[in-house]
Formats: sequence, structure tokens, C-alpha cells
Amino acid sequence: MDILFAQIQADLRSNDALRQSGALLQALQQSAAGRDISIIAKSAVEEIVASPASAVCKKLAFDLIRSTRLTADLWETVCTGIRTDLDFPDPDVTAAAISILAAIPSHHLSRLITNFHQRINNCFDSHSDNLRFSITETLGCILARDDLVTLCENNVSLLDRVSNWWARIGQNMLDRADNVSKVAFESVGRLFHEFDNKKMSRLAGDKLVDSENSVSIRSNWVSSMVDYVWKKRNALMARSLVLPVESFRATVFPLVYAVKAVASGSIEIVKKLSKSNSNVSVLDANNAERLVGVSDVLTHLAPFLASSLDPALIFEVGINMLYLADVPGGKPEWASQSTIAILTLWDRQEFASARESIVRAVVTNLHLLDLHMQVSLFKRLLLMVRNLRAESDRMHALACICRTALCVDLFAKESVRRGQKPLPGTDIASLFEDARIKDDLNSSTSKSLFREELVASLVESCFQLSLPLPEQKNSGMEGRVIGALAYGTGYGALNWTEPALEVVEVCRPCVKWDCDGRTYAIDCYLKLLVRLCYIFDTRGGVKRVKDGASQDQILNETRLQNLQRELVKDLREVATPRVCARLIWALSEHIDLEGLDPLLADDPEDPLNIIISNVHKVLFNLDASASTSNRLQDVQAVLLSVQRLGSRHPRAGVLLTKELEEFRASNVSDSVNKHQSRLILQRIKYVSTHADDKWAGVSEARGDYPFSHHKLTVQFYEAAAAQDRKLEGLVHKAILELWRPQPSELTQLLTKGFDSSSLRVPPAAIPLSGSSDPCYIEAYHLADSGDGRISLHLKVLNLTELELNRVDIRVGLSGALYYMDGSPQAVRQLRNVVSQDPVLCSVTVGISHFEKSALWVQVLYYPFYGSGAAGDYDGDYAEEDPQIVRQKRSLRPELGEPVILRCQPYKIPLTELLLPHKVSPVEYFRLWPSLPAIVELTGTYTYEGSGFKATAAQQYGSSPFLSGLKSLSSMPFHKVCSHVIRTVAGFQLCFAAKTWFGGFLGLMIFGASEVSRNVDLGDETTTMMCKFVVRASDASITKVIESDLQGFLDDLTNGGVEYMPEDEVKVAAAERLKISMERIALLKAAARPPPKSEITDDEESSEEEDDIDTEGKEEDEEAENQAKMEKKKKKKMKKEKKGEEEEDETKGPTTLSKPTAEEVEHRALQAAVLQEWHLLCKDRSTKVN
Repeated sequence: MDILFAQIQADLRSNDALRQSGALLQALQQSAAGRDISIIAKSAVEEIVASPASAVCKKLAFDLIRSTRLTADLWETVCTGIRTDLDFPDPDVTAAAISILAAIPSHHLSRLITNFHQRINNCFDSHSDNLRFSITETLGCILARDDLVTLCENNVSLLDRVSNWWARIGQNMLDRADNVSKVAFESVGRLFHEFDNKKMSRLAGDKLVDSENSVSIRSNWVSSMVDYVWKKRNALMARSLVLPVESFRATVFPLVYAVKAVASGSIEIVKKLSKSNSNVSVLDANNAERLVGVSDVLTHLAPFLASSLDPALIFEVGINMLYLADVPGGKPEWASQSTIAILTLWDRQEFASARESIVRAVVTNLHLLDLHMQVSLFKRLLLMVRNLRAESDRMHALACICRTALCVDLFAKESVRRGQKPLPGTDIASLFEDARIKDDLNSSTSKSLFREELVASLVESCFQLSLPLPEQKNSGMEGRVIGALAYGTGYGALNWTEPALEVVEVCRPCVKWDCDGRTYAIDCYLKLLVRLCYIFDTRGGVKRVKDGASQDQILNETRLQNLQRELVKDLREVATPRVCARLIWALSEHIDLEGLDPLLADDPEDPLNIIISNVHKVLFNLDASASTSNRLQDVQAVLLSVQRLGSRHPRAGVLLTKELEEFRASNVSDSVNKHQSRLILQRIKYVSTHADDKWAGVSEARGDYPFSHHKLTVQFYEAAAAQDRKLEGLVHKAILELWRPQPSELTQLLTKGFDSSSLRVPPAAIPLSGSSDPCYIEAYHLADSGDGRISLHLKVLNLTELELNRVDIRVGLSGALYYMDGSPQAVRQLRNVVSQDPVLCSVTVGISHFEKSALWVQVLYYPFYGSGAAGDYDGDYAEEDPQIVRQKRSLRPELGEPVILRCQPYKIPLTELLLPHKVSPVEYFRLWPSLPAIVELTGTYTYEGSGFKATAAQQYGSSPFLSGLKSLSSMPFHKVCSHVIRTVAGFQLCFAAKTWFGGFLGLMIFGASEVSRNVDLGDETTTMMCKFVVRASDASITKVIESDLQGFLDDLTNGGVEYMPEDEVKVAAAERLKISMERIALLKAAARPPPKSEITDDEESSEEEDDIDTEGKEEDEEAENQAKMEKKKKKKMKKEKKGEEEEDETKGPTTLSKPTAEEVEHRALQAAVLQEWHLLCKDRSTKVN
């Protein structure tokens, strides 16, 4: 290999263009094979790029540069070579030099563009098509990027030049050469795309946070380009028609984007963002002119849908026509034409890999079609979606289809109410009546996951419809959907129940499914059923007209009653005890027992008899496997259902009493079930003997379906439960993205202006060097979790009196960081750093996984650079052997000796790699026990405050509670909930987060409140202790935290909490216990009980505080905590005293050493908990009465 590389280098040094090009091709071949060719790249830079060579060799050399890594010195050489080539007489050589500009790192690019703007301008005026093509393509790539926008922000003259270049690129769309025209269209399209999604800036690795100026700069370019395209639209359409057909695709998006921006009025907001008063001509176009413009573009594009043979062109034209059909005043025909064309691609063999794109394009734009077309497409789309492979695409498409079904149903019904002719096939039952879908729903043994996804998506869409519709601030794709839903529901509170009732009827067969232990879809279905039964109050029978019920309500209630009867009959066919128990729960609370025919009491077909026979089946079922039954939960659910049924109806009470007696007597019930059965029997007996009394607290329906979030017992972890959770996550994500989408940064800016949260202030900089170092460096970082990247921004300040000709900043990495190009370190060369003048530079790195990481900065500055000082020593080595002479020549002596400054590492906090994960408290506590990895640590923090300060803080609303943990509010955690555990006057905080890489991390913090100390003693400084418990979905996360516990606490609380080792915690606890025991001993020695008045006062105050607490609201947690903090250790001490004295009375005299520390503490806590529980029960009973 060395011989081959030596041959390639020899060929490069020759002046023969043919040999050079052959050598470069060989080098590219080696690079493609994955070999390290950096040594050849060095030769190529020095022999080809920096020297005169043919255009072909230059191009090949630049391709070689792109495929390898160069050092900072070699980049300097490349830049010098480019400068020379820009003046080269052969335009092809200049074109090759221009093409490499897009690959040059952004810290070199600014200097090049600033110094050689005149030569770049000349390239636009060149007679050579190749040169015009090269400059248009290269600048089209560079000028839209974030890094260039940021450069323009700080340099007004550069901004003017770039704006001028964009105008030139726009004019090149009408260039005489086809390839120049095509690439100009692409460049303008790139600018528009970049304005929306910044894809190219991400690829360049320069993802920076937008500031107000950079948004306005880019808005200015976009608005001027839209203005140009709108004015010249006819000429541009004509130019695009004479391009070769394979180039036509590039012309579609820029035209459509500009015309849509003008027609929809969004250009007006872009102009406001750009803060420019010029170019107002577009805004003068009236509505008619705008619609004519849209119509012209659609007429221009339509022929390509039918005549083109290229699937990619059909798709591009179709999707852009759909984008344009959404303008205000658009016609459904505009959308239907392109939808049909896109759907024809489904069967095209060469487009088979893009079927997800076809479905996504159609379902996203379904609302643009008229009702007839939506209905006719519906069944075909369902079958298409069923065949999609990618889960996320399938879920998104299902969510769209389910929303469309509800839209169509509501819209058609409302139109009929308003006197229009009914349209057949618009109700939900008809939309889902396709034979294959029906067979799937009705088959009890099918293993298809699609039917579960369909039922879950339909039901979740109904629940979304029951919530208030999202407010639309800007007209867009969603405007029509929300309009249709609002028209259908008429903003009526319960109009959503009509389509929901149809959904419940369509999905009824799902209760018979056997899904290998998965229950999510069935749970969703039963939850909606229970909600509807509760709303319509089905247990009271069908309401009558004289009760004030409307005809619609009577019809709906009758349908729901019939559905309940059908479901009772289905109980016999339910596949598993688990589902049977849930269905019994859903039916028993809401079925109309009073409406049953008493003459059919002995008929086995009577609904009550069927329910009771299935109750028997569940209670006495022992042979089911874990996937079909969770016996603990099933028996518990059935017993609660029995209690409700039996206390509602005398006949049910008699029959269920018999069942319960049999269950109690059998050996299948454990002691807990026996006790519970006895309690239920007593209740049923009491209700039967007091038939005239109405028990408000027992018998009213609650409309609760606890299984979907496991309120009853812990759901044991198993494979089916894991699949359920996964399906639940996918469905919720798709539904929420569709119904409640998070607006993009640009949308927020367009709707809210610059006060939006997306414009973040750069964080405070951290000094990395000492204040007396010759070069002072400070740094801050910006993180982008979407791409997993972090940018470190450095500010270098020369504190010496000299001008430093050259300063090298080297940045090395440790931990999970890596550079995009794979190099081990980054070097930034700064030239001519003037004294006291700050210079900015930045590096961007990727993060591969969750780990403690740091960037290590080293500064090398050369005080003798360029002074020739090193040349004085030439004579000393004259007689040395040739090898040393060769080494001396290769070392560039003019650099001089560098001075090396090592800076402290810039550590990336672990919290930076987390994102808040929104989760409900119930979901959080369900997840918590199943998280396998756990870390527990104790921290202490010092707070200052006397009794006076604490009282003042309460008075003025600023809580002295958690003063050491204030910084948690700014950390990337979602605060799930916080409790104050009143028995020990403490707190429990729960936080949820996800790592950038998908791992789940839960954090609980337990501690005592600061006022629980006896602060009236005037202690000015008090140390508080709190316990941190971290659980994670992956052991690697906790391993990282365990490796540096103090570092984790510092990241979490900004250095506010100090880690305390476990043995110190035990010592402190023993010390505390010793003090409390001594106090107890003193009290016993005094041999008299505490005064009664004190105890009663204390009890009264604790009762008052309980009342305060129960009335408190979650939003004002800080204020709420005040009430809970007043019952403190006095109360705890009182319990301890009581416990000891009671023990004394029963057991006679005892010494202090007898009970262990744990026993004493346990008894005190137990007494406190019981006391608290009694108080709470007392509160609850008074409320019920």
C-alpha cells in the first residue's frame, strides 16, 4: 500500500495533467474503499490546489478534499489556492474553485466571501455557462445556511452583498442556459425550504439559536424573492416549460410557494418580520388577482399529472397542487385532481418503496376534498393504511382517517338538520363497512394488530372531539378541519356523543377478541362506553318527552340501551376472564335493572342472570394462564361490581348473596377475599332491610373505568402489558400530533411576533482561563436535542500589549462527544488578534449517548510568528546528518516557539441531555415500580432563617420551603406532582424526564420542610437533609449518575446541595434519636403528664390545618405548603411520648435501653399515621353527610 501511495504522490508532483488526474482517481478509489488517504490529500492540496493545474485535476482534487479531513494549516493553503484560481483566465478552473466554497468550514468562509466579493460578482456576469452554473449552485447552498445568516447579522456590508447575490440568483431563473436556470430554481426553493425547516443548516452542523436579527434577515430575503417570483410568474412558467422534462421538477416548488404566500396573505407577516418598508407592491394585489394567479399556476401544472411517465414528477406536482389548493377560496376540484393522480402511483412498481409518502400526502389533505370524494376514497384508504409497514406512518394515517370519519359524519348530520338533502354513506357505520375490515373486527381469533390500532384510534379521536377544539390563530391546513368540526358540533357541549355512539356500535365485536393478553384497545372501547352511559344516565331508563327529552336524545338513549343488552349477551363469548371482569364492571354500574321484565326472572336469557353466571365464572376460575387472567385484579373488580349491583336491586341482592356465600365457603378465596365478601354481604343485607332509605354515598354512578390506568391493583409486568404500553404511546402520539400539534418556531413567530419563547437569550458565559492569563477565554454552549448536537461558543481576549499574529485554539473531547467529520480534535486558527479586542469562534459536536462529557480547550499563541526569530539558529545544524536537516526543513521555523495555555475543561451538565417528559401522576406511579435501575443518595443544603423570617415569609407569600432546591424549576424536568406528607411534616416531589436518546428517568425527592425545625430558638443557619431517588429505564443511565454523585447534585441544583455519604446519614439519625430519647427520659423523670390544655390546642390547630389543606388548590402549592408545615416535630414528639407512656402502663417499668431505635421511631410514626387517618376520615364523613 505504501508503494501505491508513493506512486500516487510522485504522479501528483509531475506536471503531466493526465498522470495527475489518473493519480487523483486512484486516490478517490482508495478513499471509497475506506483507507486513510490524508497523506495523499496533503500532496493534492500542495501540488494541485495551491499550484496551477487543469480544471479536471482541480475538480478531482476538490472531490478528494471533501472525502477526507484536513488540518487547519492545509485549509489555509486551500483558501490561498481558491483566491488565486478566482483570477484564473480559464473559467472552468474558476468554476471548480467556486464549487468547493460549500465544503469550506464556516470559520474560514466569512473571510473568503468578505475579501473576494467583487470576483464573486464577476462570476455572475461571465459568458461561460459552466461558471454561472457553478456560482449559482454554490451560493444557493451557502447563502441559505444559518452560519451565513449569523455572519450577516454582525456585518452590514456583507448583508448587502448577500442580498444582492440573492437577487442575481433570482434573475438566473430566466437564464438562457437550461442548467443555470434549473439550478437557480433549486437554489430559490432551498431558501424557501430553509425558512421553514432549516434542514440544510442542520446538515452543515451549524445549528444556532435564532435571534431577532437573523429571523428578520432571512425574512427579508424570502419576501424579496417571493415578490420577484410573483411579479415574473408568467415568464417563469414559460421558462420552465422549455426546460428538459427531467428538469421541470425543480421549478415546481419555488413557483407554488411564492404564489401560495401571496394568495394566503402569509407574505404580509413575513414582511413584518423582515422589518423592511420597501417592496410593498405584492400587498397591493387584490383578492381576484391572487386567485387568478393561483389558478394560472394550477393550469400550468395540471397537464403533468396526466401526461408524465415519471412517478417522482407526478408526486412532486401532485403534492404541490394540494399545497396550493388550500388557499382561501380554493376549489375542491383542485385537490381531487392531484389526489387521484397520487393514488395512481400506489400500483406503480418503481414507486412501491414510497407508499408511506403516498398515503401521508392523501390523508393529510383529505379535508380539501368534497364529501362525495371523501366517502368514495374512504374504504380504499383504510386498506392502503392496513398494508403500510412503518408504525409511525400507519398511526398518523389512521389518526387522520378517524378524524375525517368524525368530520364527515358531523358535517353531513348538521347539513341535514339545516335542510339539505342527506348524502348516503356518510355515517360512521357505512364508512367502516368494508368486507375485509368487518371480517377483521368480527373475528375473535385474528392476530392482526391493525384492528386494535383502528379501534384505539377511533375511540381516542372521540375523546379529543369531546374536548374544546383548539383555537386557530392562523389560516392553514388545519383551519378547514376545525371549521368542519365546529360546524358539526355547533359548539354544543354534547353533540360529540352522536358520532361516539356510532363508534361504540361499530366497534362492539372487540369485546370478544382474544389478543394474547393485550387489552389496550378493549380498555379504550369500554372507557368510551362507560363515559356515554354516564352522560346519558342509562341506569335510569330511556327518558320521555314529558321529562323534557328531545327526539334525538330518546333515539340515542334507546340505541345505547339496546347496545348494552347486546353486550350482556356477548358476555358468554368473551375470550378471557380478564376482559370478562372489565365488561362486567362496565355493564353492572350502568345497566337499567328497574327496566328488566320481572316475569323473565327465571329465564337464563335475562340480562341479570347472564351477568351473575359470568360473575360466578370469574370468581371460580382457577385454570387460566397469566396472559388471559390477572386473578387478583379480576376478583377485586368483580367483587366491587357485585357490591354495586346487589345494593341497587333487591333481586340482584338475593342472587348475589347466594354467590358470595358460596365463594366465601369455597377454598378458591383467600382471607382478604373472605373478609371483603363478608363486608359486601353486610352492605347488601343492610340495603335490603332499609329499602326506603336512599344512600347518596353508595349507589350513584361514578362513570369511572379504572382499568386503563390500573387504579385497582398493580399490573404485573409481562410481555402483553409492554406491547399495550407501546401501542398506547404510538396512538397517543399520533392523535395529539394531529389534534393538538405543537407549532413550529416559525409558526410561533408568525402568530406571536418576537415575544415568543423560541427566541432564547444566550446563556451566561463561564471563564475557562485565569483572569491574569495572556489570553482570556470564556465560553457558553447551545444545545439542540433534535439533532443531538451542542455548539460551544468561545470568546478569546488578548490581554497582552502585543498584537498576536497567530493564535490556535484546540478543542479536544471526552465522554460521549464526537466531531461530525470524525477528527479527534478541532483547531481554530485566529490571525492578527489585536490587544483587548474580543474574537469569537465556535465548534459544534455531536453526542452519541447519555454520559458525563466535557470539552477541553487549549490555547497556543505564537509571540514570534512571522518575525523570523527561529532562523537565527540555521548555522548550528550545518554539519548534522541529512535526516535532521530534512526534519528541520519540514518544521516551519517561521512559526517560532508557541506558548501553550491549558484551560479548565468545559463540562456539559448531565441535565442538558434530558428533556421534560409530560406524564400524568397516575401514569408516573404506574411506571415507577417497573423501572429497573435505581440510585438513592442523600443531600444536605443550608438555609438561613430565624423564626421571624419564616413568619414574614409566610405573611408575604414567599415560602421558606425548599429554599435549597429552587434551581430545580429551571431544569429540564416535568414536575409530575408534589405532596406534603403531613405526618412527618415533609415533602415529596416527583419529576419525569427523558434522555435525548429515549431512556426514561424518574426522580423523587423526599425531605422535611425547613420550618419543621424549632426555628423560634433563633438558629440563624440550619442544615436540611433530603433524599434523592432516581429510577431509570436503563442501567447505563444510573451508572453514569453513580459514577459522580456530587457532580449530579451540582448539575441538578446548580451546586446548592452537598452529597452526604450513607454512613454519615446513619450517624446523624442516631444522634437525633439519642437527643429525642433523652428528652423522653427527662419527661418520664418529671413523672407528670403534659397539661391537657396544650394537647387540645395542638389537636385543634392540626384539625384546622387539615381543613386548610383539603381546601387548598394545586396551582398554589407554595401557599398550600404553609398550612401543612405548621404541624411539626412537636406533634411527632407528642406521639412518641404517648407511645412510650402507653407501653409503660401496659408492661410496667422499663429501662431506656430496651426498645431499639427503629422500634421507637416506627411506633411514633405509626401512631402519627393513625391519628392523621382518623382526622381525615372524620373530615370525609362530615362532607358526605
